[in-house]
Order: sequence, then C-alpha cells, then structure tokens
Amino acid sequence: MKQSIQLRLGQSLVMTPQLQQAIRLLQLSTAELNAEVQEALDSNMMLEIDEEQDLGQGTGTQNGDGEADRPAREAEPDADLKATDENIAGDIIPEELPVDSAWDDVFDTTVGATGGSSEYAMEIENQRSAEESLREYLLWQINLAPITEMDKVIAYAVVDALDGDGFLGASLEEIHQTLGNEAEPGLEMDEIEAMLHWVQNLDPPGVAARDLRECLALQLQQGEADRPWLAEAKLLIAKFFDVLVARDYNQLARRMKLDKEALQEVIKVIQSLNPRPGAHLQSARVEYVVPDVYVRRKAGAWQVELNPEAVPHLRVNPYYAGMIRRADTSADNTSLRAHLQEARWFIKSLQSRSQTLLRVATAIVERQRAFLEHGDVAMKPLVLHDIAEVLGMHESTISRVTTRKYMHTPRGIFELKYFFSSHLNTDTGGACSSTAIRAVIKKLIAAEDPQGPMSDSKIAAVLTQQGIQVARRTVAKYREAMAIPPSNERKRLV
Repeated sequence: MKQSIQLRLGQSLVMTPQLQQAIRLLQLSTAELNAEVQEALDSNMMLEIDEEQDLGQGTGTQNGDGEADRPAREAEPDADLKATDENIAGDIIPEELPVDSAWDDVFDTTVGATGGSSEYAMEIENQRSAEESLREYLLWQINLAPITEMDKVIAYAVVDALDGDGFLGASLEEIHQTLGNEAEPGLEMDEIEAMLHWVQNLDPPGVAARDLRECLALQLQQGEADRPWLAEAKLLIAKFFDVLVARDYNQLARRMKLDKEALQEVIKVIQSLNPRPGAHLQSARVEYVVPDVYVRRKAGAWQVELNPEAVPHLRVNPYYAGMIRRADTSADNTSLRAHLQEARWFIKSLQSRSQTLLRVATAIVERQRAFLEHGDVAMKPLVLHDIAEVLGMHESTISRVTTRKYMHTPRGIFELKYFFSSHLNTDTGGACSSTAIRAVIKKLIAAEDPQGPMSDSKIAAVLTQQGIQVARRTVAKYREAMAIPPSNERKRLV
C-alpha cells in the first residue's frame, strides 16, 4: 500500500459552542426554554428582562404575503454600549445563525438535564406522592381502629402492597414474606387473609381488591341495602361477570331471567361503581400547555403571530455594559467582555429560534387552511419534507421545530406535529390524509347503531364507497390509535 499526502478543498459546518446553543434552544419546549432563560439570567449579569417588550411591543407576526417581523429585538444600545461593542475582539455575531443543519452526527441532540431528565424525576416524584396520599389516608383509618399492634403491622403490609388505583398488587404469600421478622412466630395465612378482608372494608369502597370483579363486589356489598336492583347486580357480578365482560346481553338476560329493561337497570347500578377506587386520591399531575404561536383570522386571511408571553424578552443591561473600559486587559474587564458577548449570543439565539418557529408555523397554516375552516375531515396530507422544501431547510430542523411546540387556533390548541400526516389514495387519483380518515371513522362510529356496531370491515367498505381506498387492518389501526374499542365491545343496551 502506497501512502501519499493530498490536498482537498471542501466545505464543512463548524459547530461552534454558540451555534450549538442556538440549535439546542431551537428544540426546547416553551417550559424548558423558560427554565433555560431563567438560568441565563441568574448566571449572566449582562442579561435582563426587557420590560417594554414584555408589555406587548415587538410581537412577531407573519402572513402568507408578508415577511416576518423580528419577534425579539435587543434594546438600542447607548453610546457607551456601542463603543463597547466595537471593542469586542474578533467574535462578530452574524445576522443569521445557520441553525438549519443535520447535526445528529455533530453533537448529542438529546434533551439535557433541564429537559427530559428533570421531567422524568418530576414524574417519579409525583407518582411517589400520589401513592403516599392513598397510603396515608388508609393508615390514618388503621391507626384510629381498636385493633392489636400485630393486626396493624399486617394491615400496614397490605396497604404497602396496593398500587395507585387501590388494587392489591401482591399475593398473600408475598405479603407474608415481606412481614419477615416483624410477624409473630407461627403467623398463619388465614390471619393475613382476615386482615385483608378488614382493610377491604375501609374507605374508599373497593380498595385492596385483587381484581375488578372483587372490587365491584366489595362496593356493592358496602352500598345502600335498599337500593333498587342491588341484589340482581350482586348476582350478576358473582355468577355472570364473564358474560357481562363479553357484552352478550341476550345470554345475560336469559340466564338472569330478566327482560331487556330490567337488565339495563342492573347494568346502570354496576356502571355507577368506581373501577379504580384509589385513583381519585392521587395527586394528579396537571400539565398546562402554553401555545407558542397564535392563528387568527383577520380581514379574511389567516394570520400567524408569536405568543408574546411564551418567553420573556431579554436585552443587554446597559449599566453593566457601560462599565467595560477600552484597552483594559484586567481580569475583571475581560470577564465583563466575555459575559457581554455571551449575552449577545444568547439573545441572538432566541431571535433565531423565534424567527424559525414563525416561518415554519406560517408554512403549515398556508397548507392547512381547509382544516382551520372545516375541521379534521379537511386535513390535507403533509410530511416534513414538504415544509422543508418550501422553506429551504433540512427535515431534521423542521422535526425539532414542530416537536413540543403548540399552535392556538380557533379549533383548539394543537402540537405542530399534529398537522403532519401520511396519505391514502382516492378513486379520483387524489390523496386523503390519515388524520381526515380517522375523523371520518370516528364520525361513523359515533352515528352507528349501539345494538349493532359497525365492524372494521364494514367501516372499510363504507370508506371505499366514499372513494377512499383503505384496508380493514388500516381501519383497525386508526381505531385503536383513537382508543376506540372493537365492535363487540361497543355493543350496548339502549
């Protein structure tokens, strides 16, 4: 093998730390970006919130015919700040940041500690506190009861074995093993089972059940004794629960010797029960979505504008910037210069993020006007490549801009990803988006006869009659994606 030295000319994107920051900010959600902004404010004295911008000045807008205004502008610097800018050595901030690139091979694009990991930690914390709320409520009742200390120990073990919905997640044998040295010598399984039944009589009704059947039976047992159809409901749960699950109402009425109207009353009693008795005690995690862009109809045209309250507007603090002296190479002055340049890069990165988001959102609105006017059934097929080609950007950029970014429309708040969907062919040679097909399927199921629900094959046949070529398995996939049960589970009494 012969070795040689060759010269080659080529272009490559140099991922400077500043450019990496701009790209990272581009993919953050609004909540993560606000955390990033707050961290920057805490760590950089040169940054401050522009109160005038936050009062509503300088909101970025764009429509199909106009150019986007700059959504976030730096406050005009005074003379001292301008003079300071001229003395920032060598690090010139460009007008446009080349954030559009396929940067997967350049650096790790996964969300950092301020993003996914903190969300995961928060989720785990919420789960822990939710379980403790149910646990503490049950322990409070146990501690008030006049039972022996050993019975309390067993009851504690039963409570510790409950899941978030209040169901027993361990067998009696496993509970016996967990007691270990805390149990008295010779503790029998009958004693554990007896305490399980005791815990099952605590509030909320149905707690500590081993399965759904037992959960419903416990609630019926603790219900009002004079409630109409209570005895029939107990009989149904005890002997014909499997028939009820199969929704075979004809067999159920025949075996229980009830007519259609009476059976319906019995089922209403069962439907009034709580299949998750511990769920209402959970500390539900409420997530609020802050829209990144607003879409409004003005003068007959759809206008897209950034949400001015989504992210605070920043500017360089003129007081601290004015402290920088020319030709001063002291450590303090050098540190001030570094903080100033870091602040200007951060503000520029925020501007670039907002401008890119506005351009992408506007391009989406231009192609989905029919959806805004007529709803899901009018959604057009759209893929990332379509928007990337129109804007001259890379598909990976479009993907990150549309992930966890939300648009407020007259029809509700949607993630930008919602407007992208695959397509299926029609008999006329056109295409229909999968979102529109799901909307049609949902509409057909909503209008079906509850005693004779439409099968997936029947729905596919109806769609074919409407000119949409779709297979039965595709209908099943879309139905399952919308959490709609199959036809045999949708059948119900009227």
